[in-house]
Amino acid sequence: MAAKGITFDYANAMSTMIGDQHGITEKELKGLQGKADAAHKRLQELRTSGKIGFFDLPYDDNLVRAFMAISNDIHRNFENFVLIGIGGSSLGALCMINALCSSIHNFLDAPKRRNRPRIFIMENPDPDAVKELLDILDLRVTVFNVISKSGDTVETMSLFMHIYNIIQRRFSKAALSKHFIISTDPEKGVLREIAVADKMKTLPIPPNVGGRFSVLSSVGLLTAAAAGIDIQELLAGAAEMDKRCSSSKLTENPAYLNAAIHYIAHTKKGKNISVMMPYSSALRTFSDWYAQIWAESLGKRMSRAGKEFFIGQTPVKALGAIDQHSQIQLYVEGPNDKITTFLSLAKFNKECKVPKVFQNIASLNHLADKDLGELLNNELIATEFALYKAKRPSVKFILDELNAKNLGGLFYLYEVQTAFIAELYDINAYDQPGVEEGKKATHALMGRDKKEDKEKMKEVRAYLKEKKSHKCL
Repeated sequence: MAAKGITFDYANAMSTMIGDQHGITEKELKGLQGKADAAHKRLQELRTSGKIGFFDLPYDDNLVRAFMAISNDIHRNFENFVLIGIGGSSLGALCMINALCSSIHNFLDAPKRRNRPRIFIMENPDPDAVKELLDILDLRVTVFNVISKSGDTVETMSLFMHIYNIIQRRFSKAALSKHFIISTDPEKGVLREIAVADKMKTLPIPPNVGGRFSVLSSVGLLTAAAAGIDIQELLAGAAEMDKRCSSSKLTENPAYLNAAIHYIAHTKKGKNISVMMPYSSALRTFSDWYAQIWAESLGKRMSRAGKEFFIGQTPVKALGAIDQHSQIQLYVEGPNDKITTFLSLAKFNKECKVPKVFQNIASLNHLADKDLGELLNNELIATEFALYKAKRPSVKFILDELNAKNLGGLFYLYEVQTAFIAELYDINAYDQPGVEEGKKATHALMGRDKKEDKEKMKEVRAYLKEKKSHKCL
């Protein structure tokens, strides 16, 4: 399935390459088409009814204009932009910055950054990391984008409260409206209440878009715009991919086809692990974004029909060529329980040739005058080959180049793929009950005084008592 921009190569997942035991047969794909048609119909219903909103994010022109206005203000007045968020509120933005900005963006002088601010992501409430960052930032020229749809994300709100207090004490309460931009629910929630009370700029997170599907909303796009990334191209790429993913036929829809391959590999071939392995350092954090959307959407105990079945593939992150020297030994000779996805670039943005040195050393002469991009892509082919020989399935997405349009298309493809495979599994891709259990326990441990917190704390104390009865070394 080839197209300009993004090409999907799935040959090495098929039985014609690696055999029937571990490869997908044409019969198996054809046999899934009826189920695929029903899943497609269900997704179309969710889209047209407005219950699931990520499908239509590429077409919100009004929101783009709002981003551009705010980002222009950021460029004029600030040298540092700090995103405060976690999970779906940070991973997509981090991926866009790593993929589309210089890897040394924050080290460049302002003119070389095109006068764009330095970009920092504050995700984890690790006191050492938080203090280290705040100690080096000139807060007079720093703006913070706080992202929480619900407004009660414990990590994000704790970080926000800490920095809110610093800004208010160091400058004034009036300064809060200058130094904070709030992305949250458009109508409700404690974060919106705070923003309105302190006259902070706000951007809406659509109520029908879940966090891990929100990269192409205000959650990801403001950070991208602040960094000078062309957000219109990001959305254009997503809109183009929407058209490519409009057919219910598996062989005409790259998102559905990859979902079907992973579904069959998991349910019929025993591939319980999905490895994401970019051969591009710039795409390294796409694997982090993928790990969340795949794990949190698909790791479920119950089907929609109420059947307990504990479903889901475990996503694993790798990076070529680095992890050829760590993980590939396991993938080639360990348990045949994985399907690997490679991400590759047909063309890198820069050239870097190996010079003709050490010509008296015959064992190095074949490397001379070759580009490092050629080396990296040949290493990918070599890894594909090793997996193929060991009858291990793999697929590959090839980007003709790494740009905003292709990255937007890749995000959108994987969102559709995740939604579609969830329909094949008959699970809800948009909730996360397993995460909620930990959230509730955290609030109880931190002393929140609601009735449900008191009940939860009884459970936690019983757990800690039982745990204490066991010895530690």
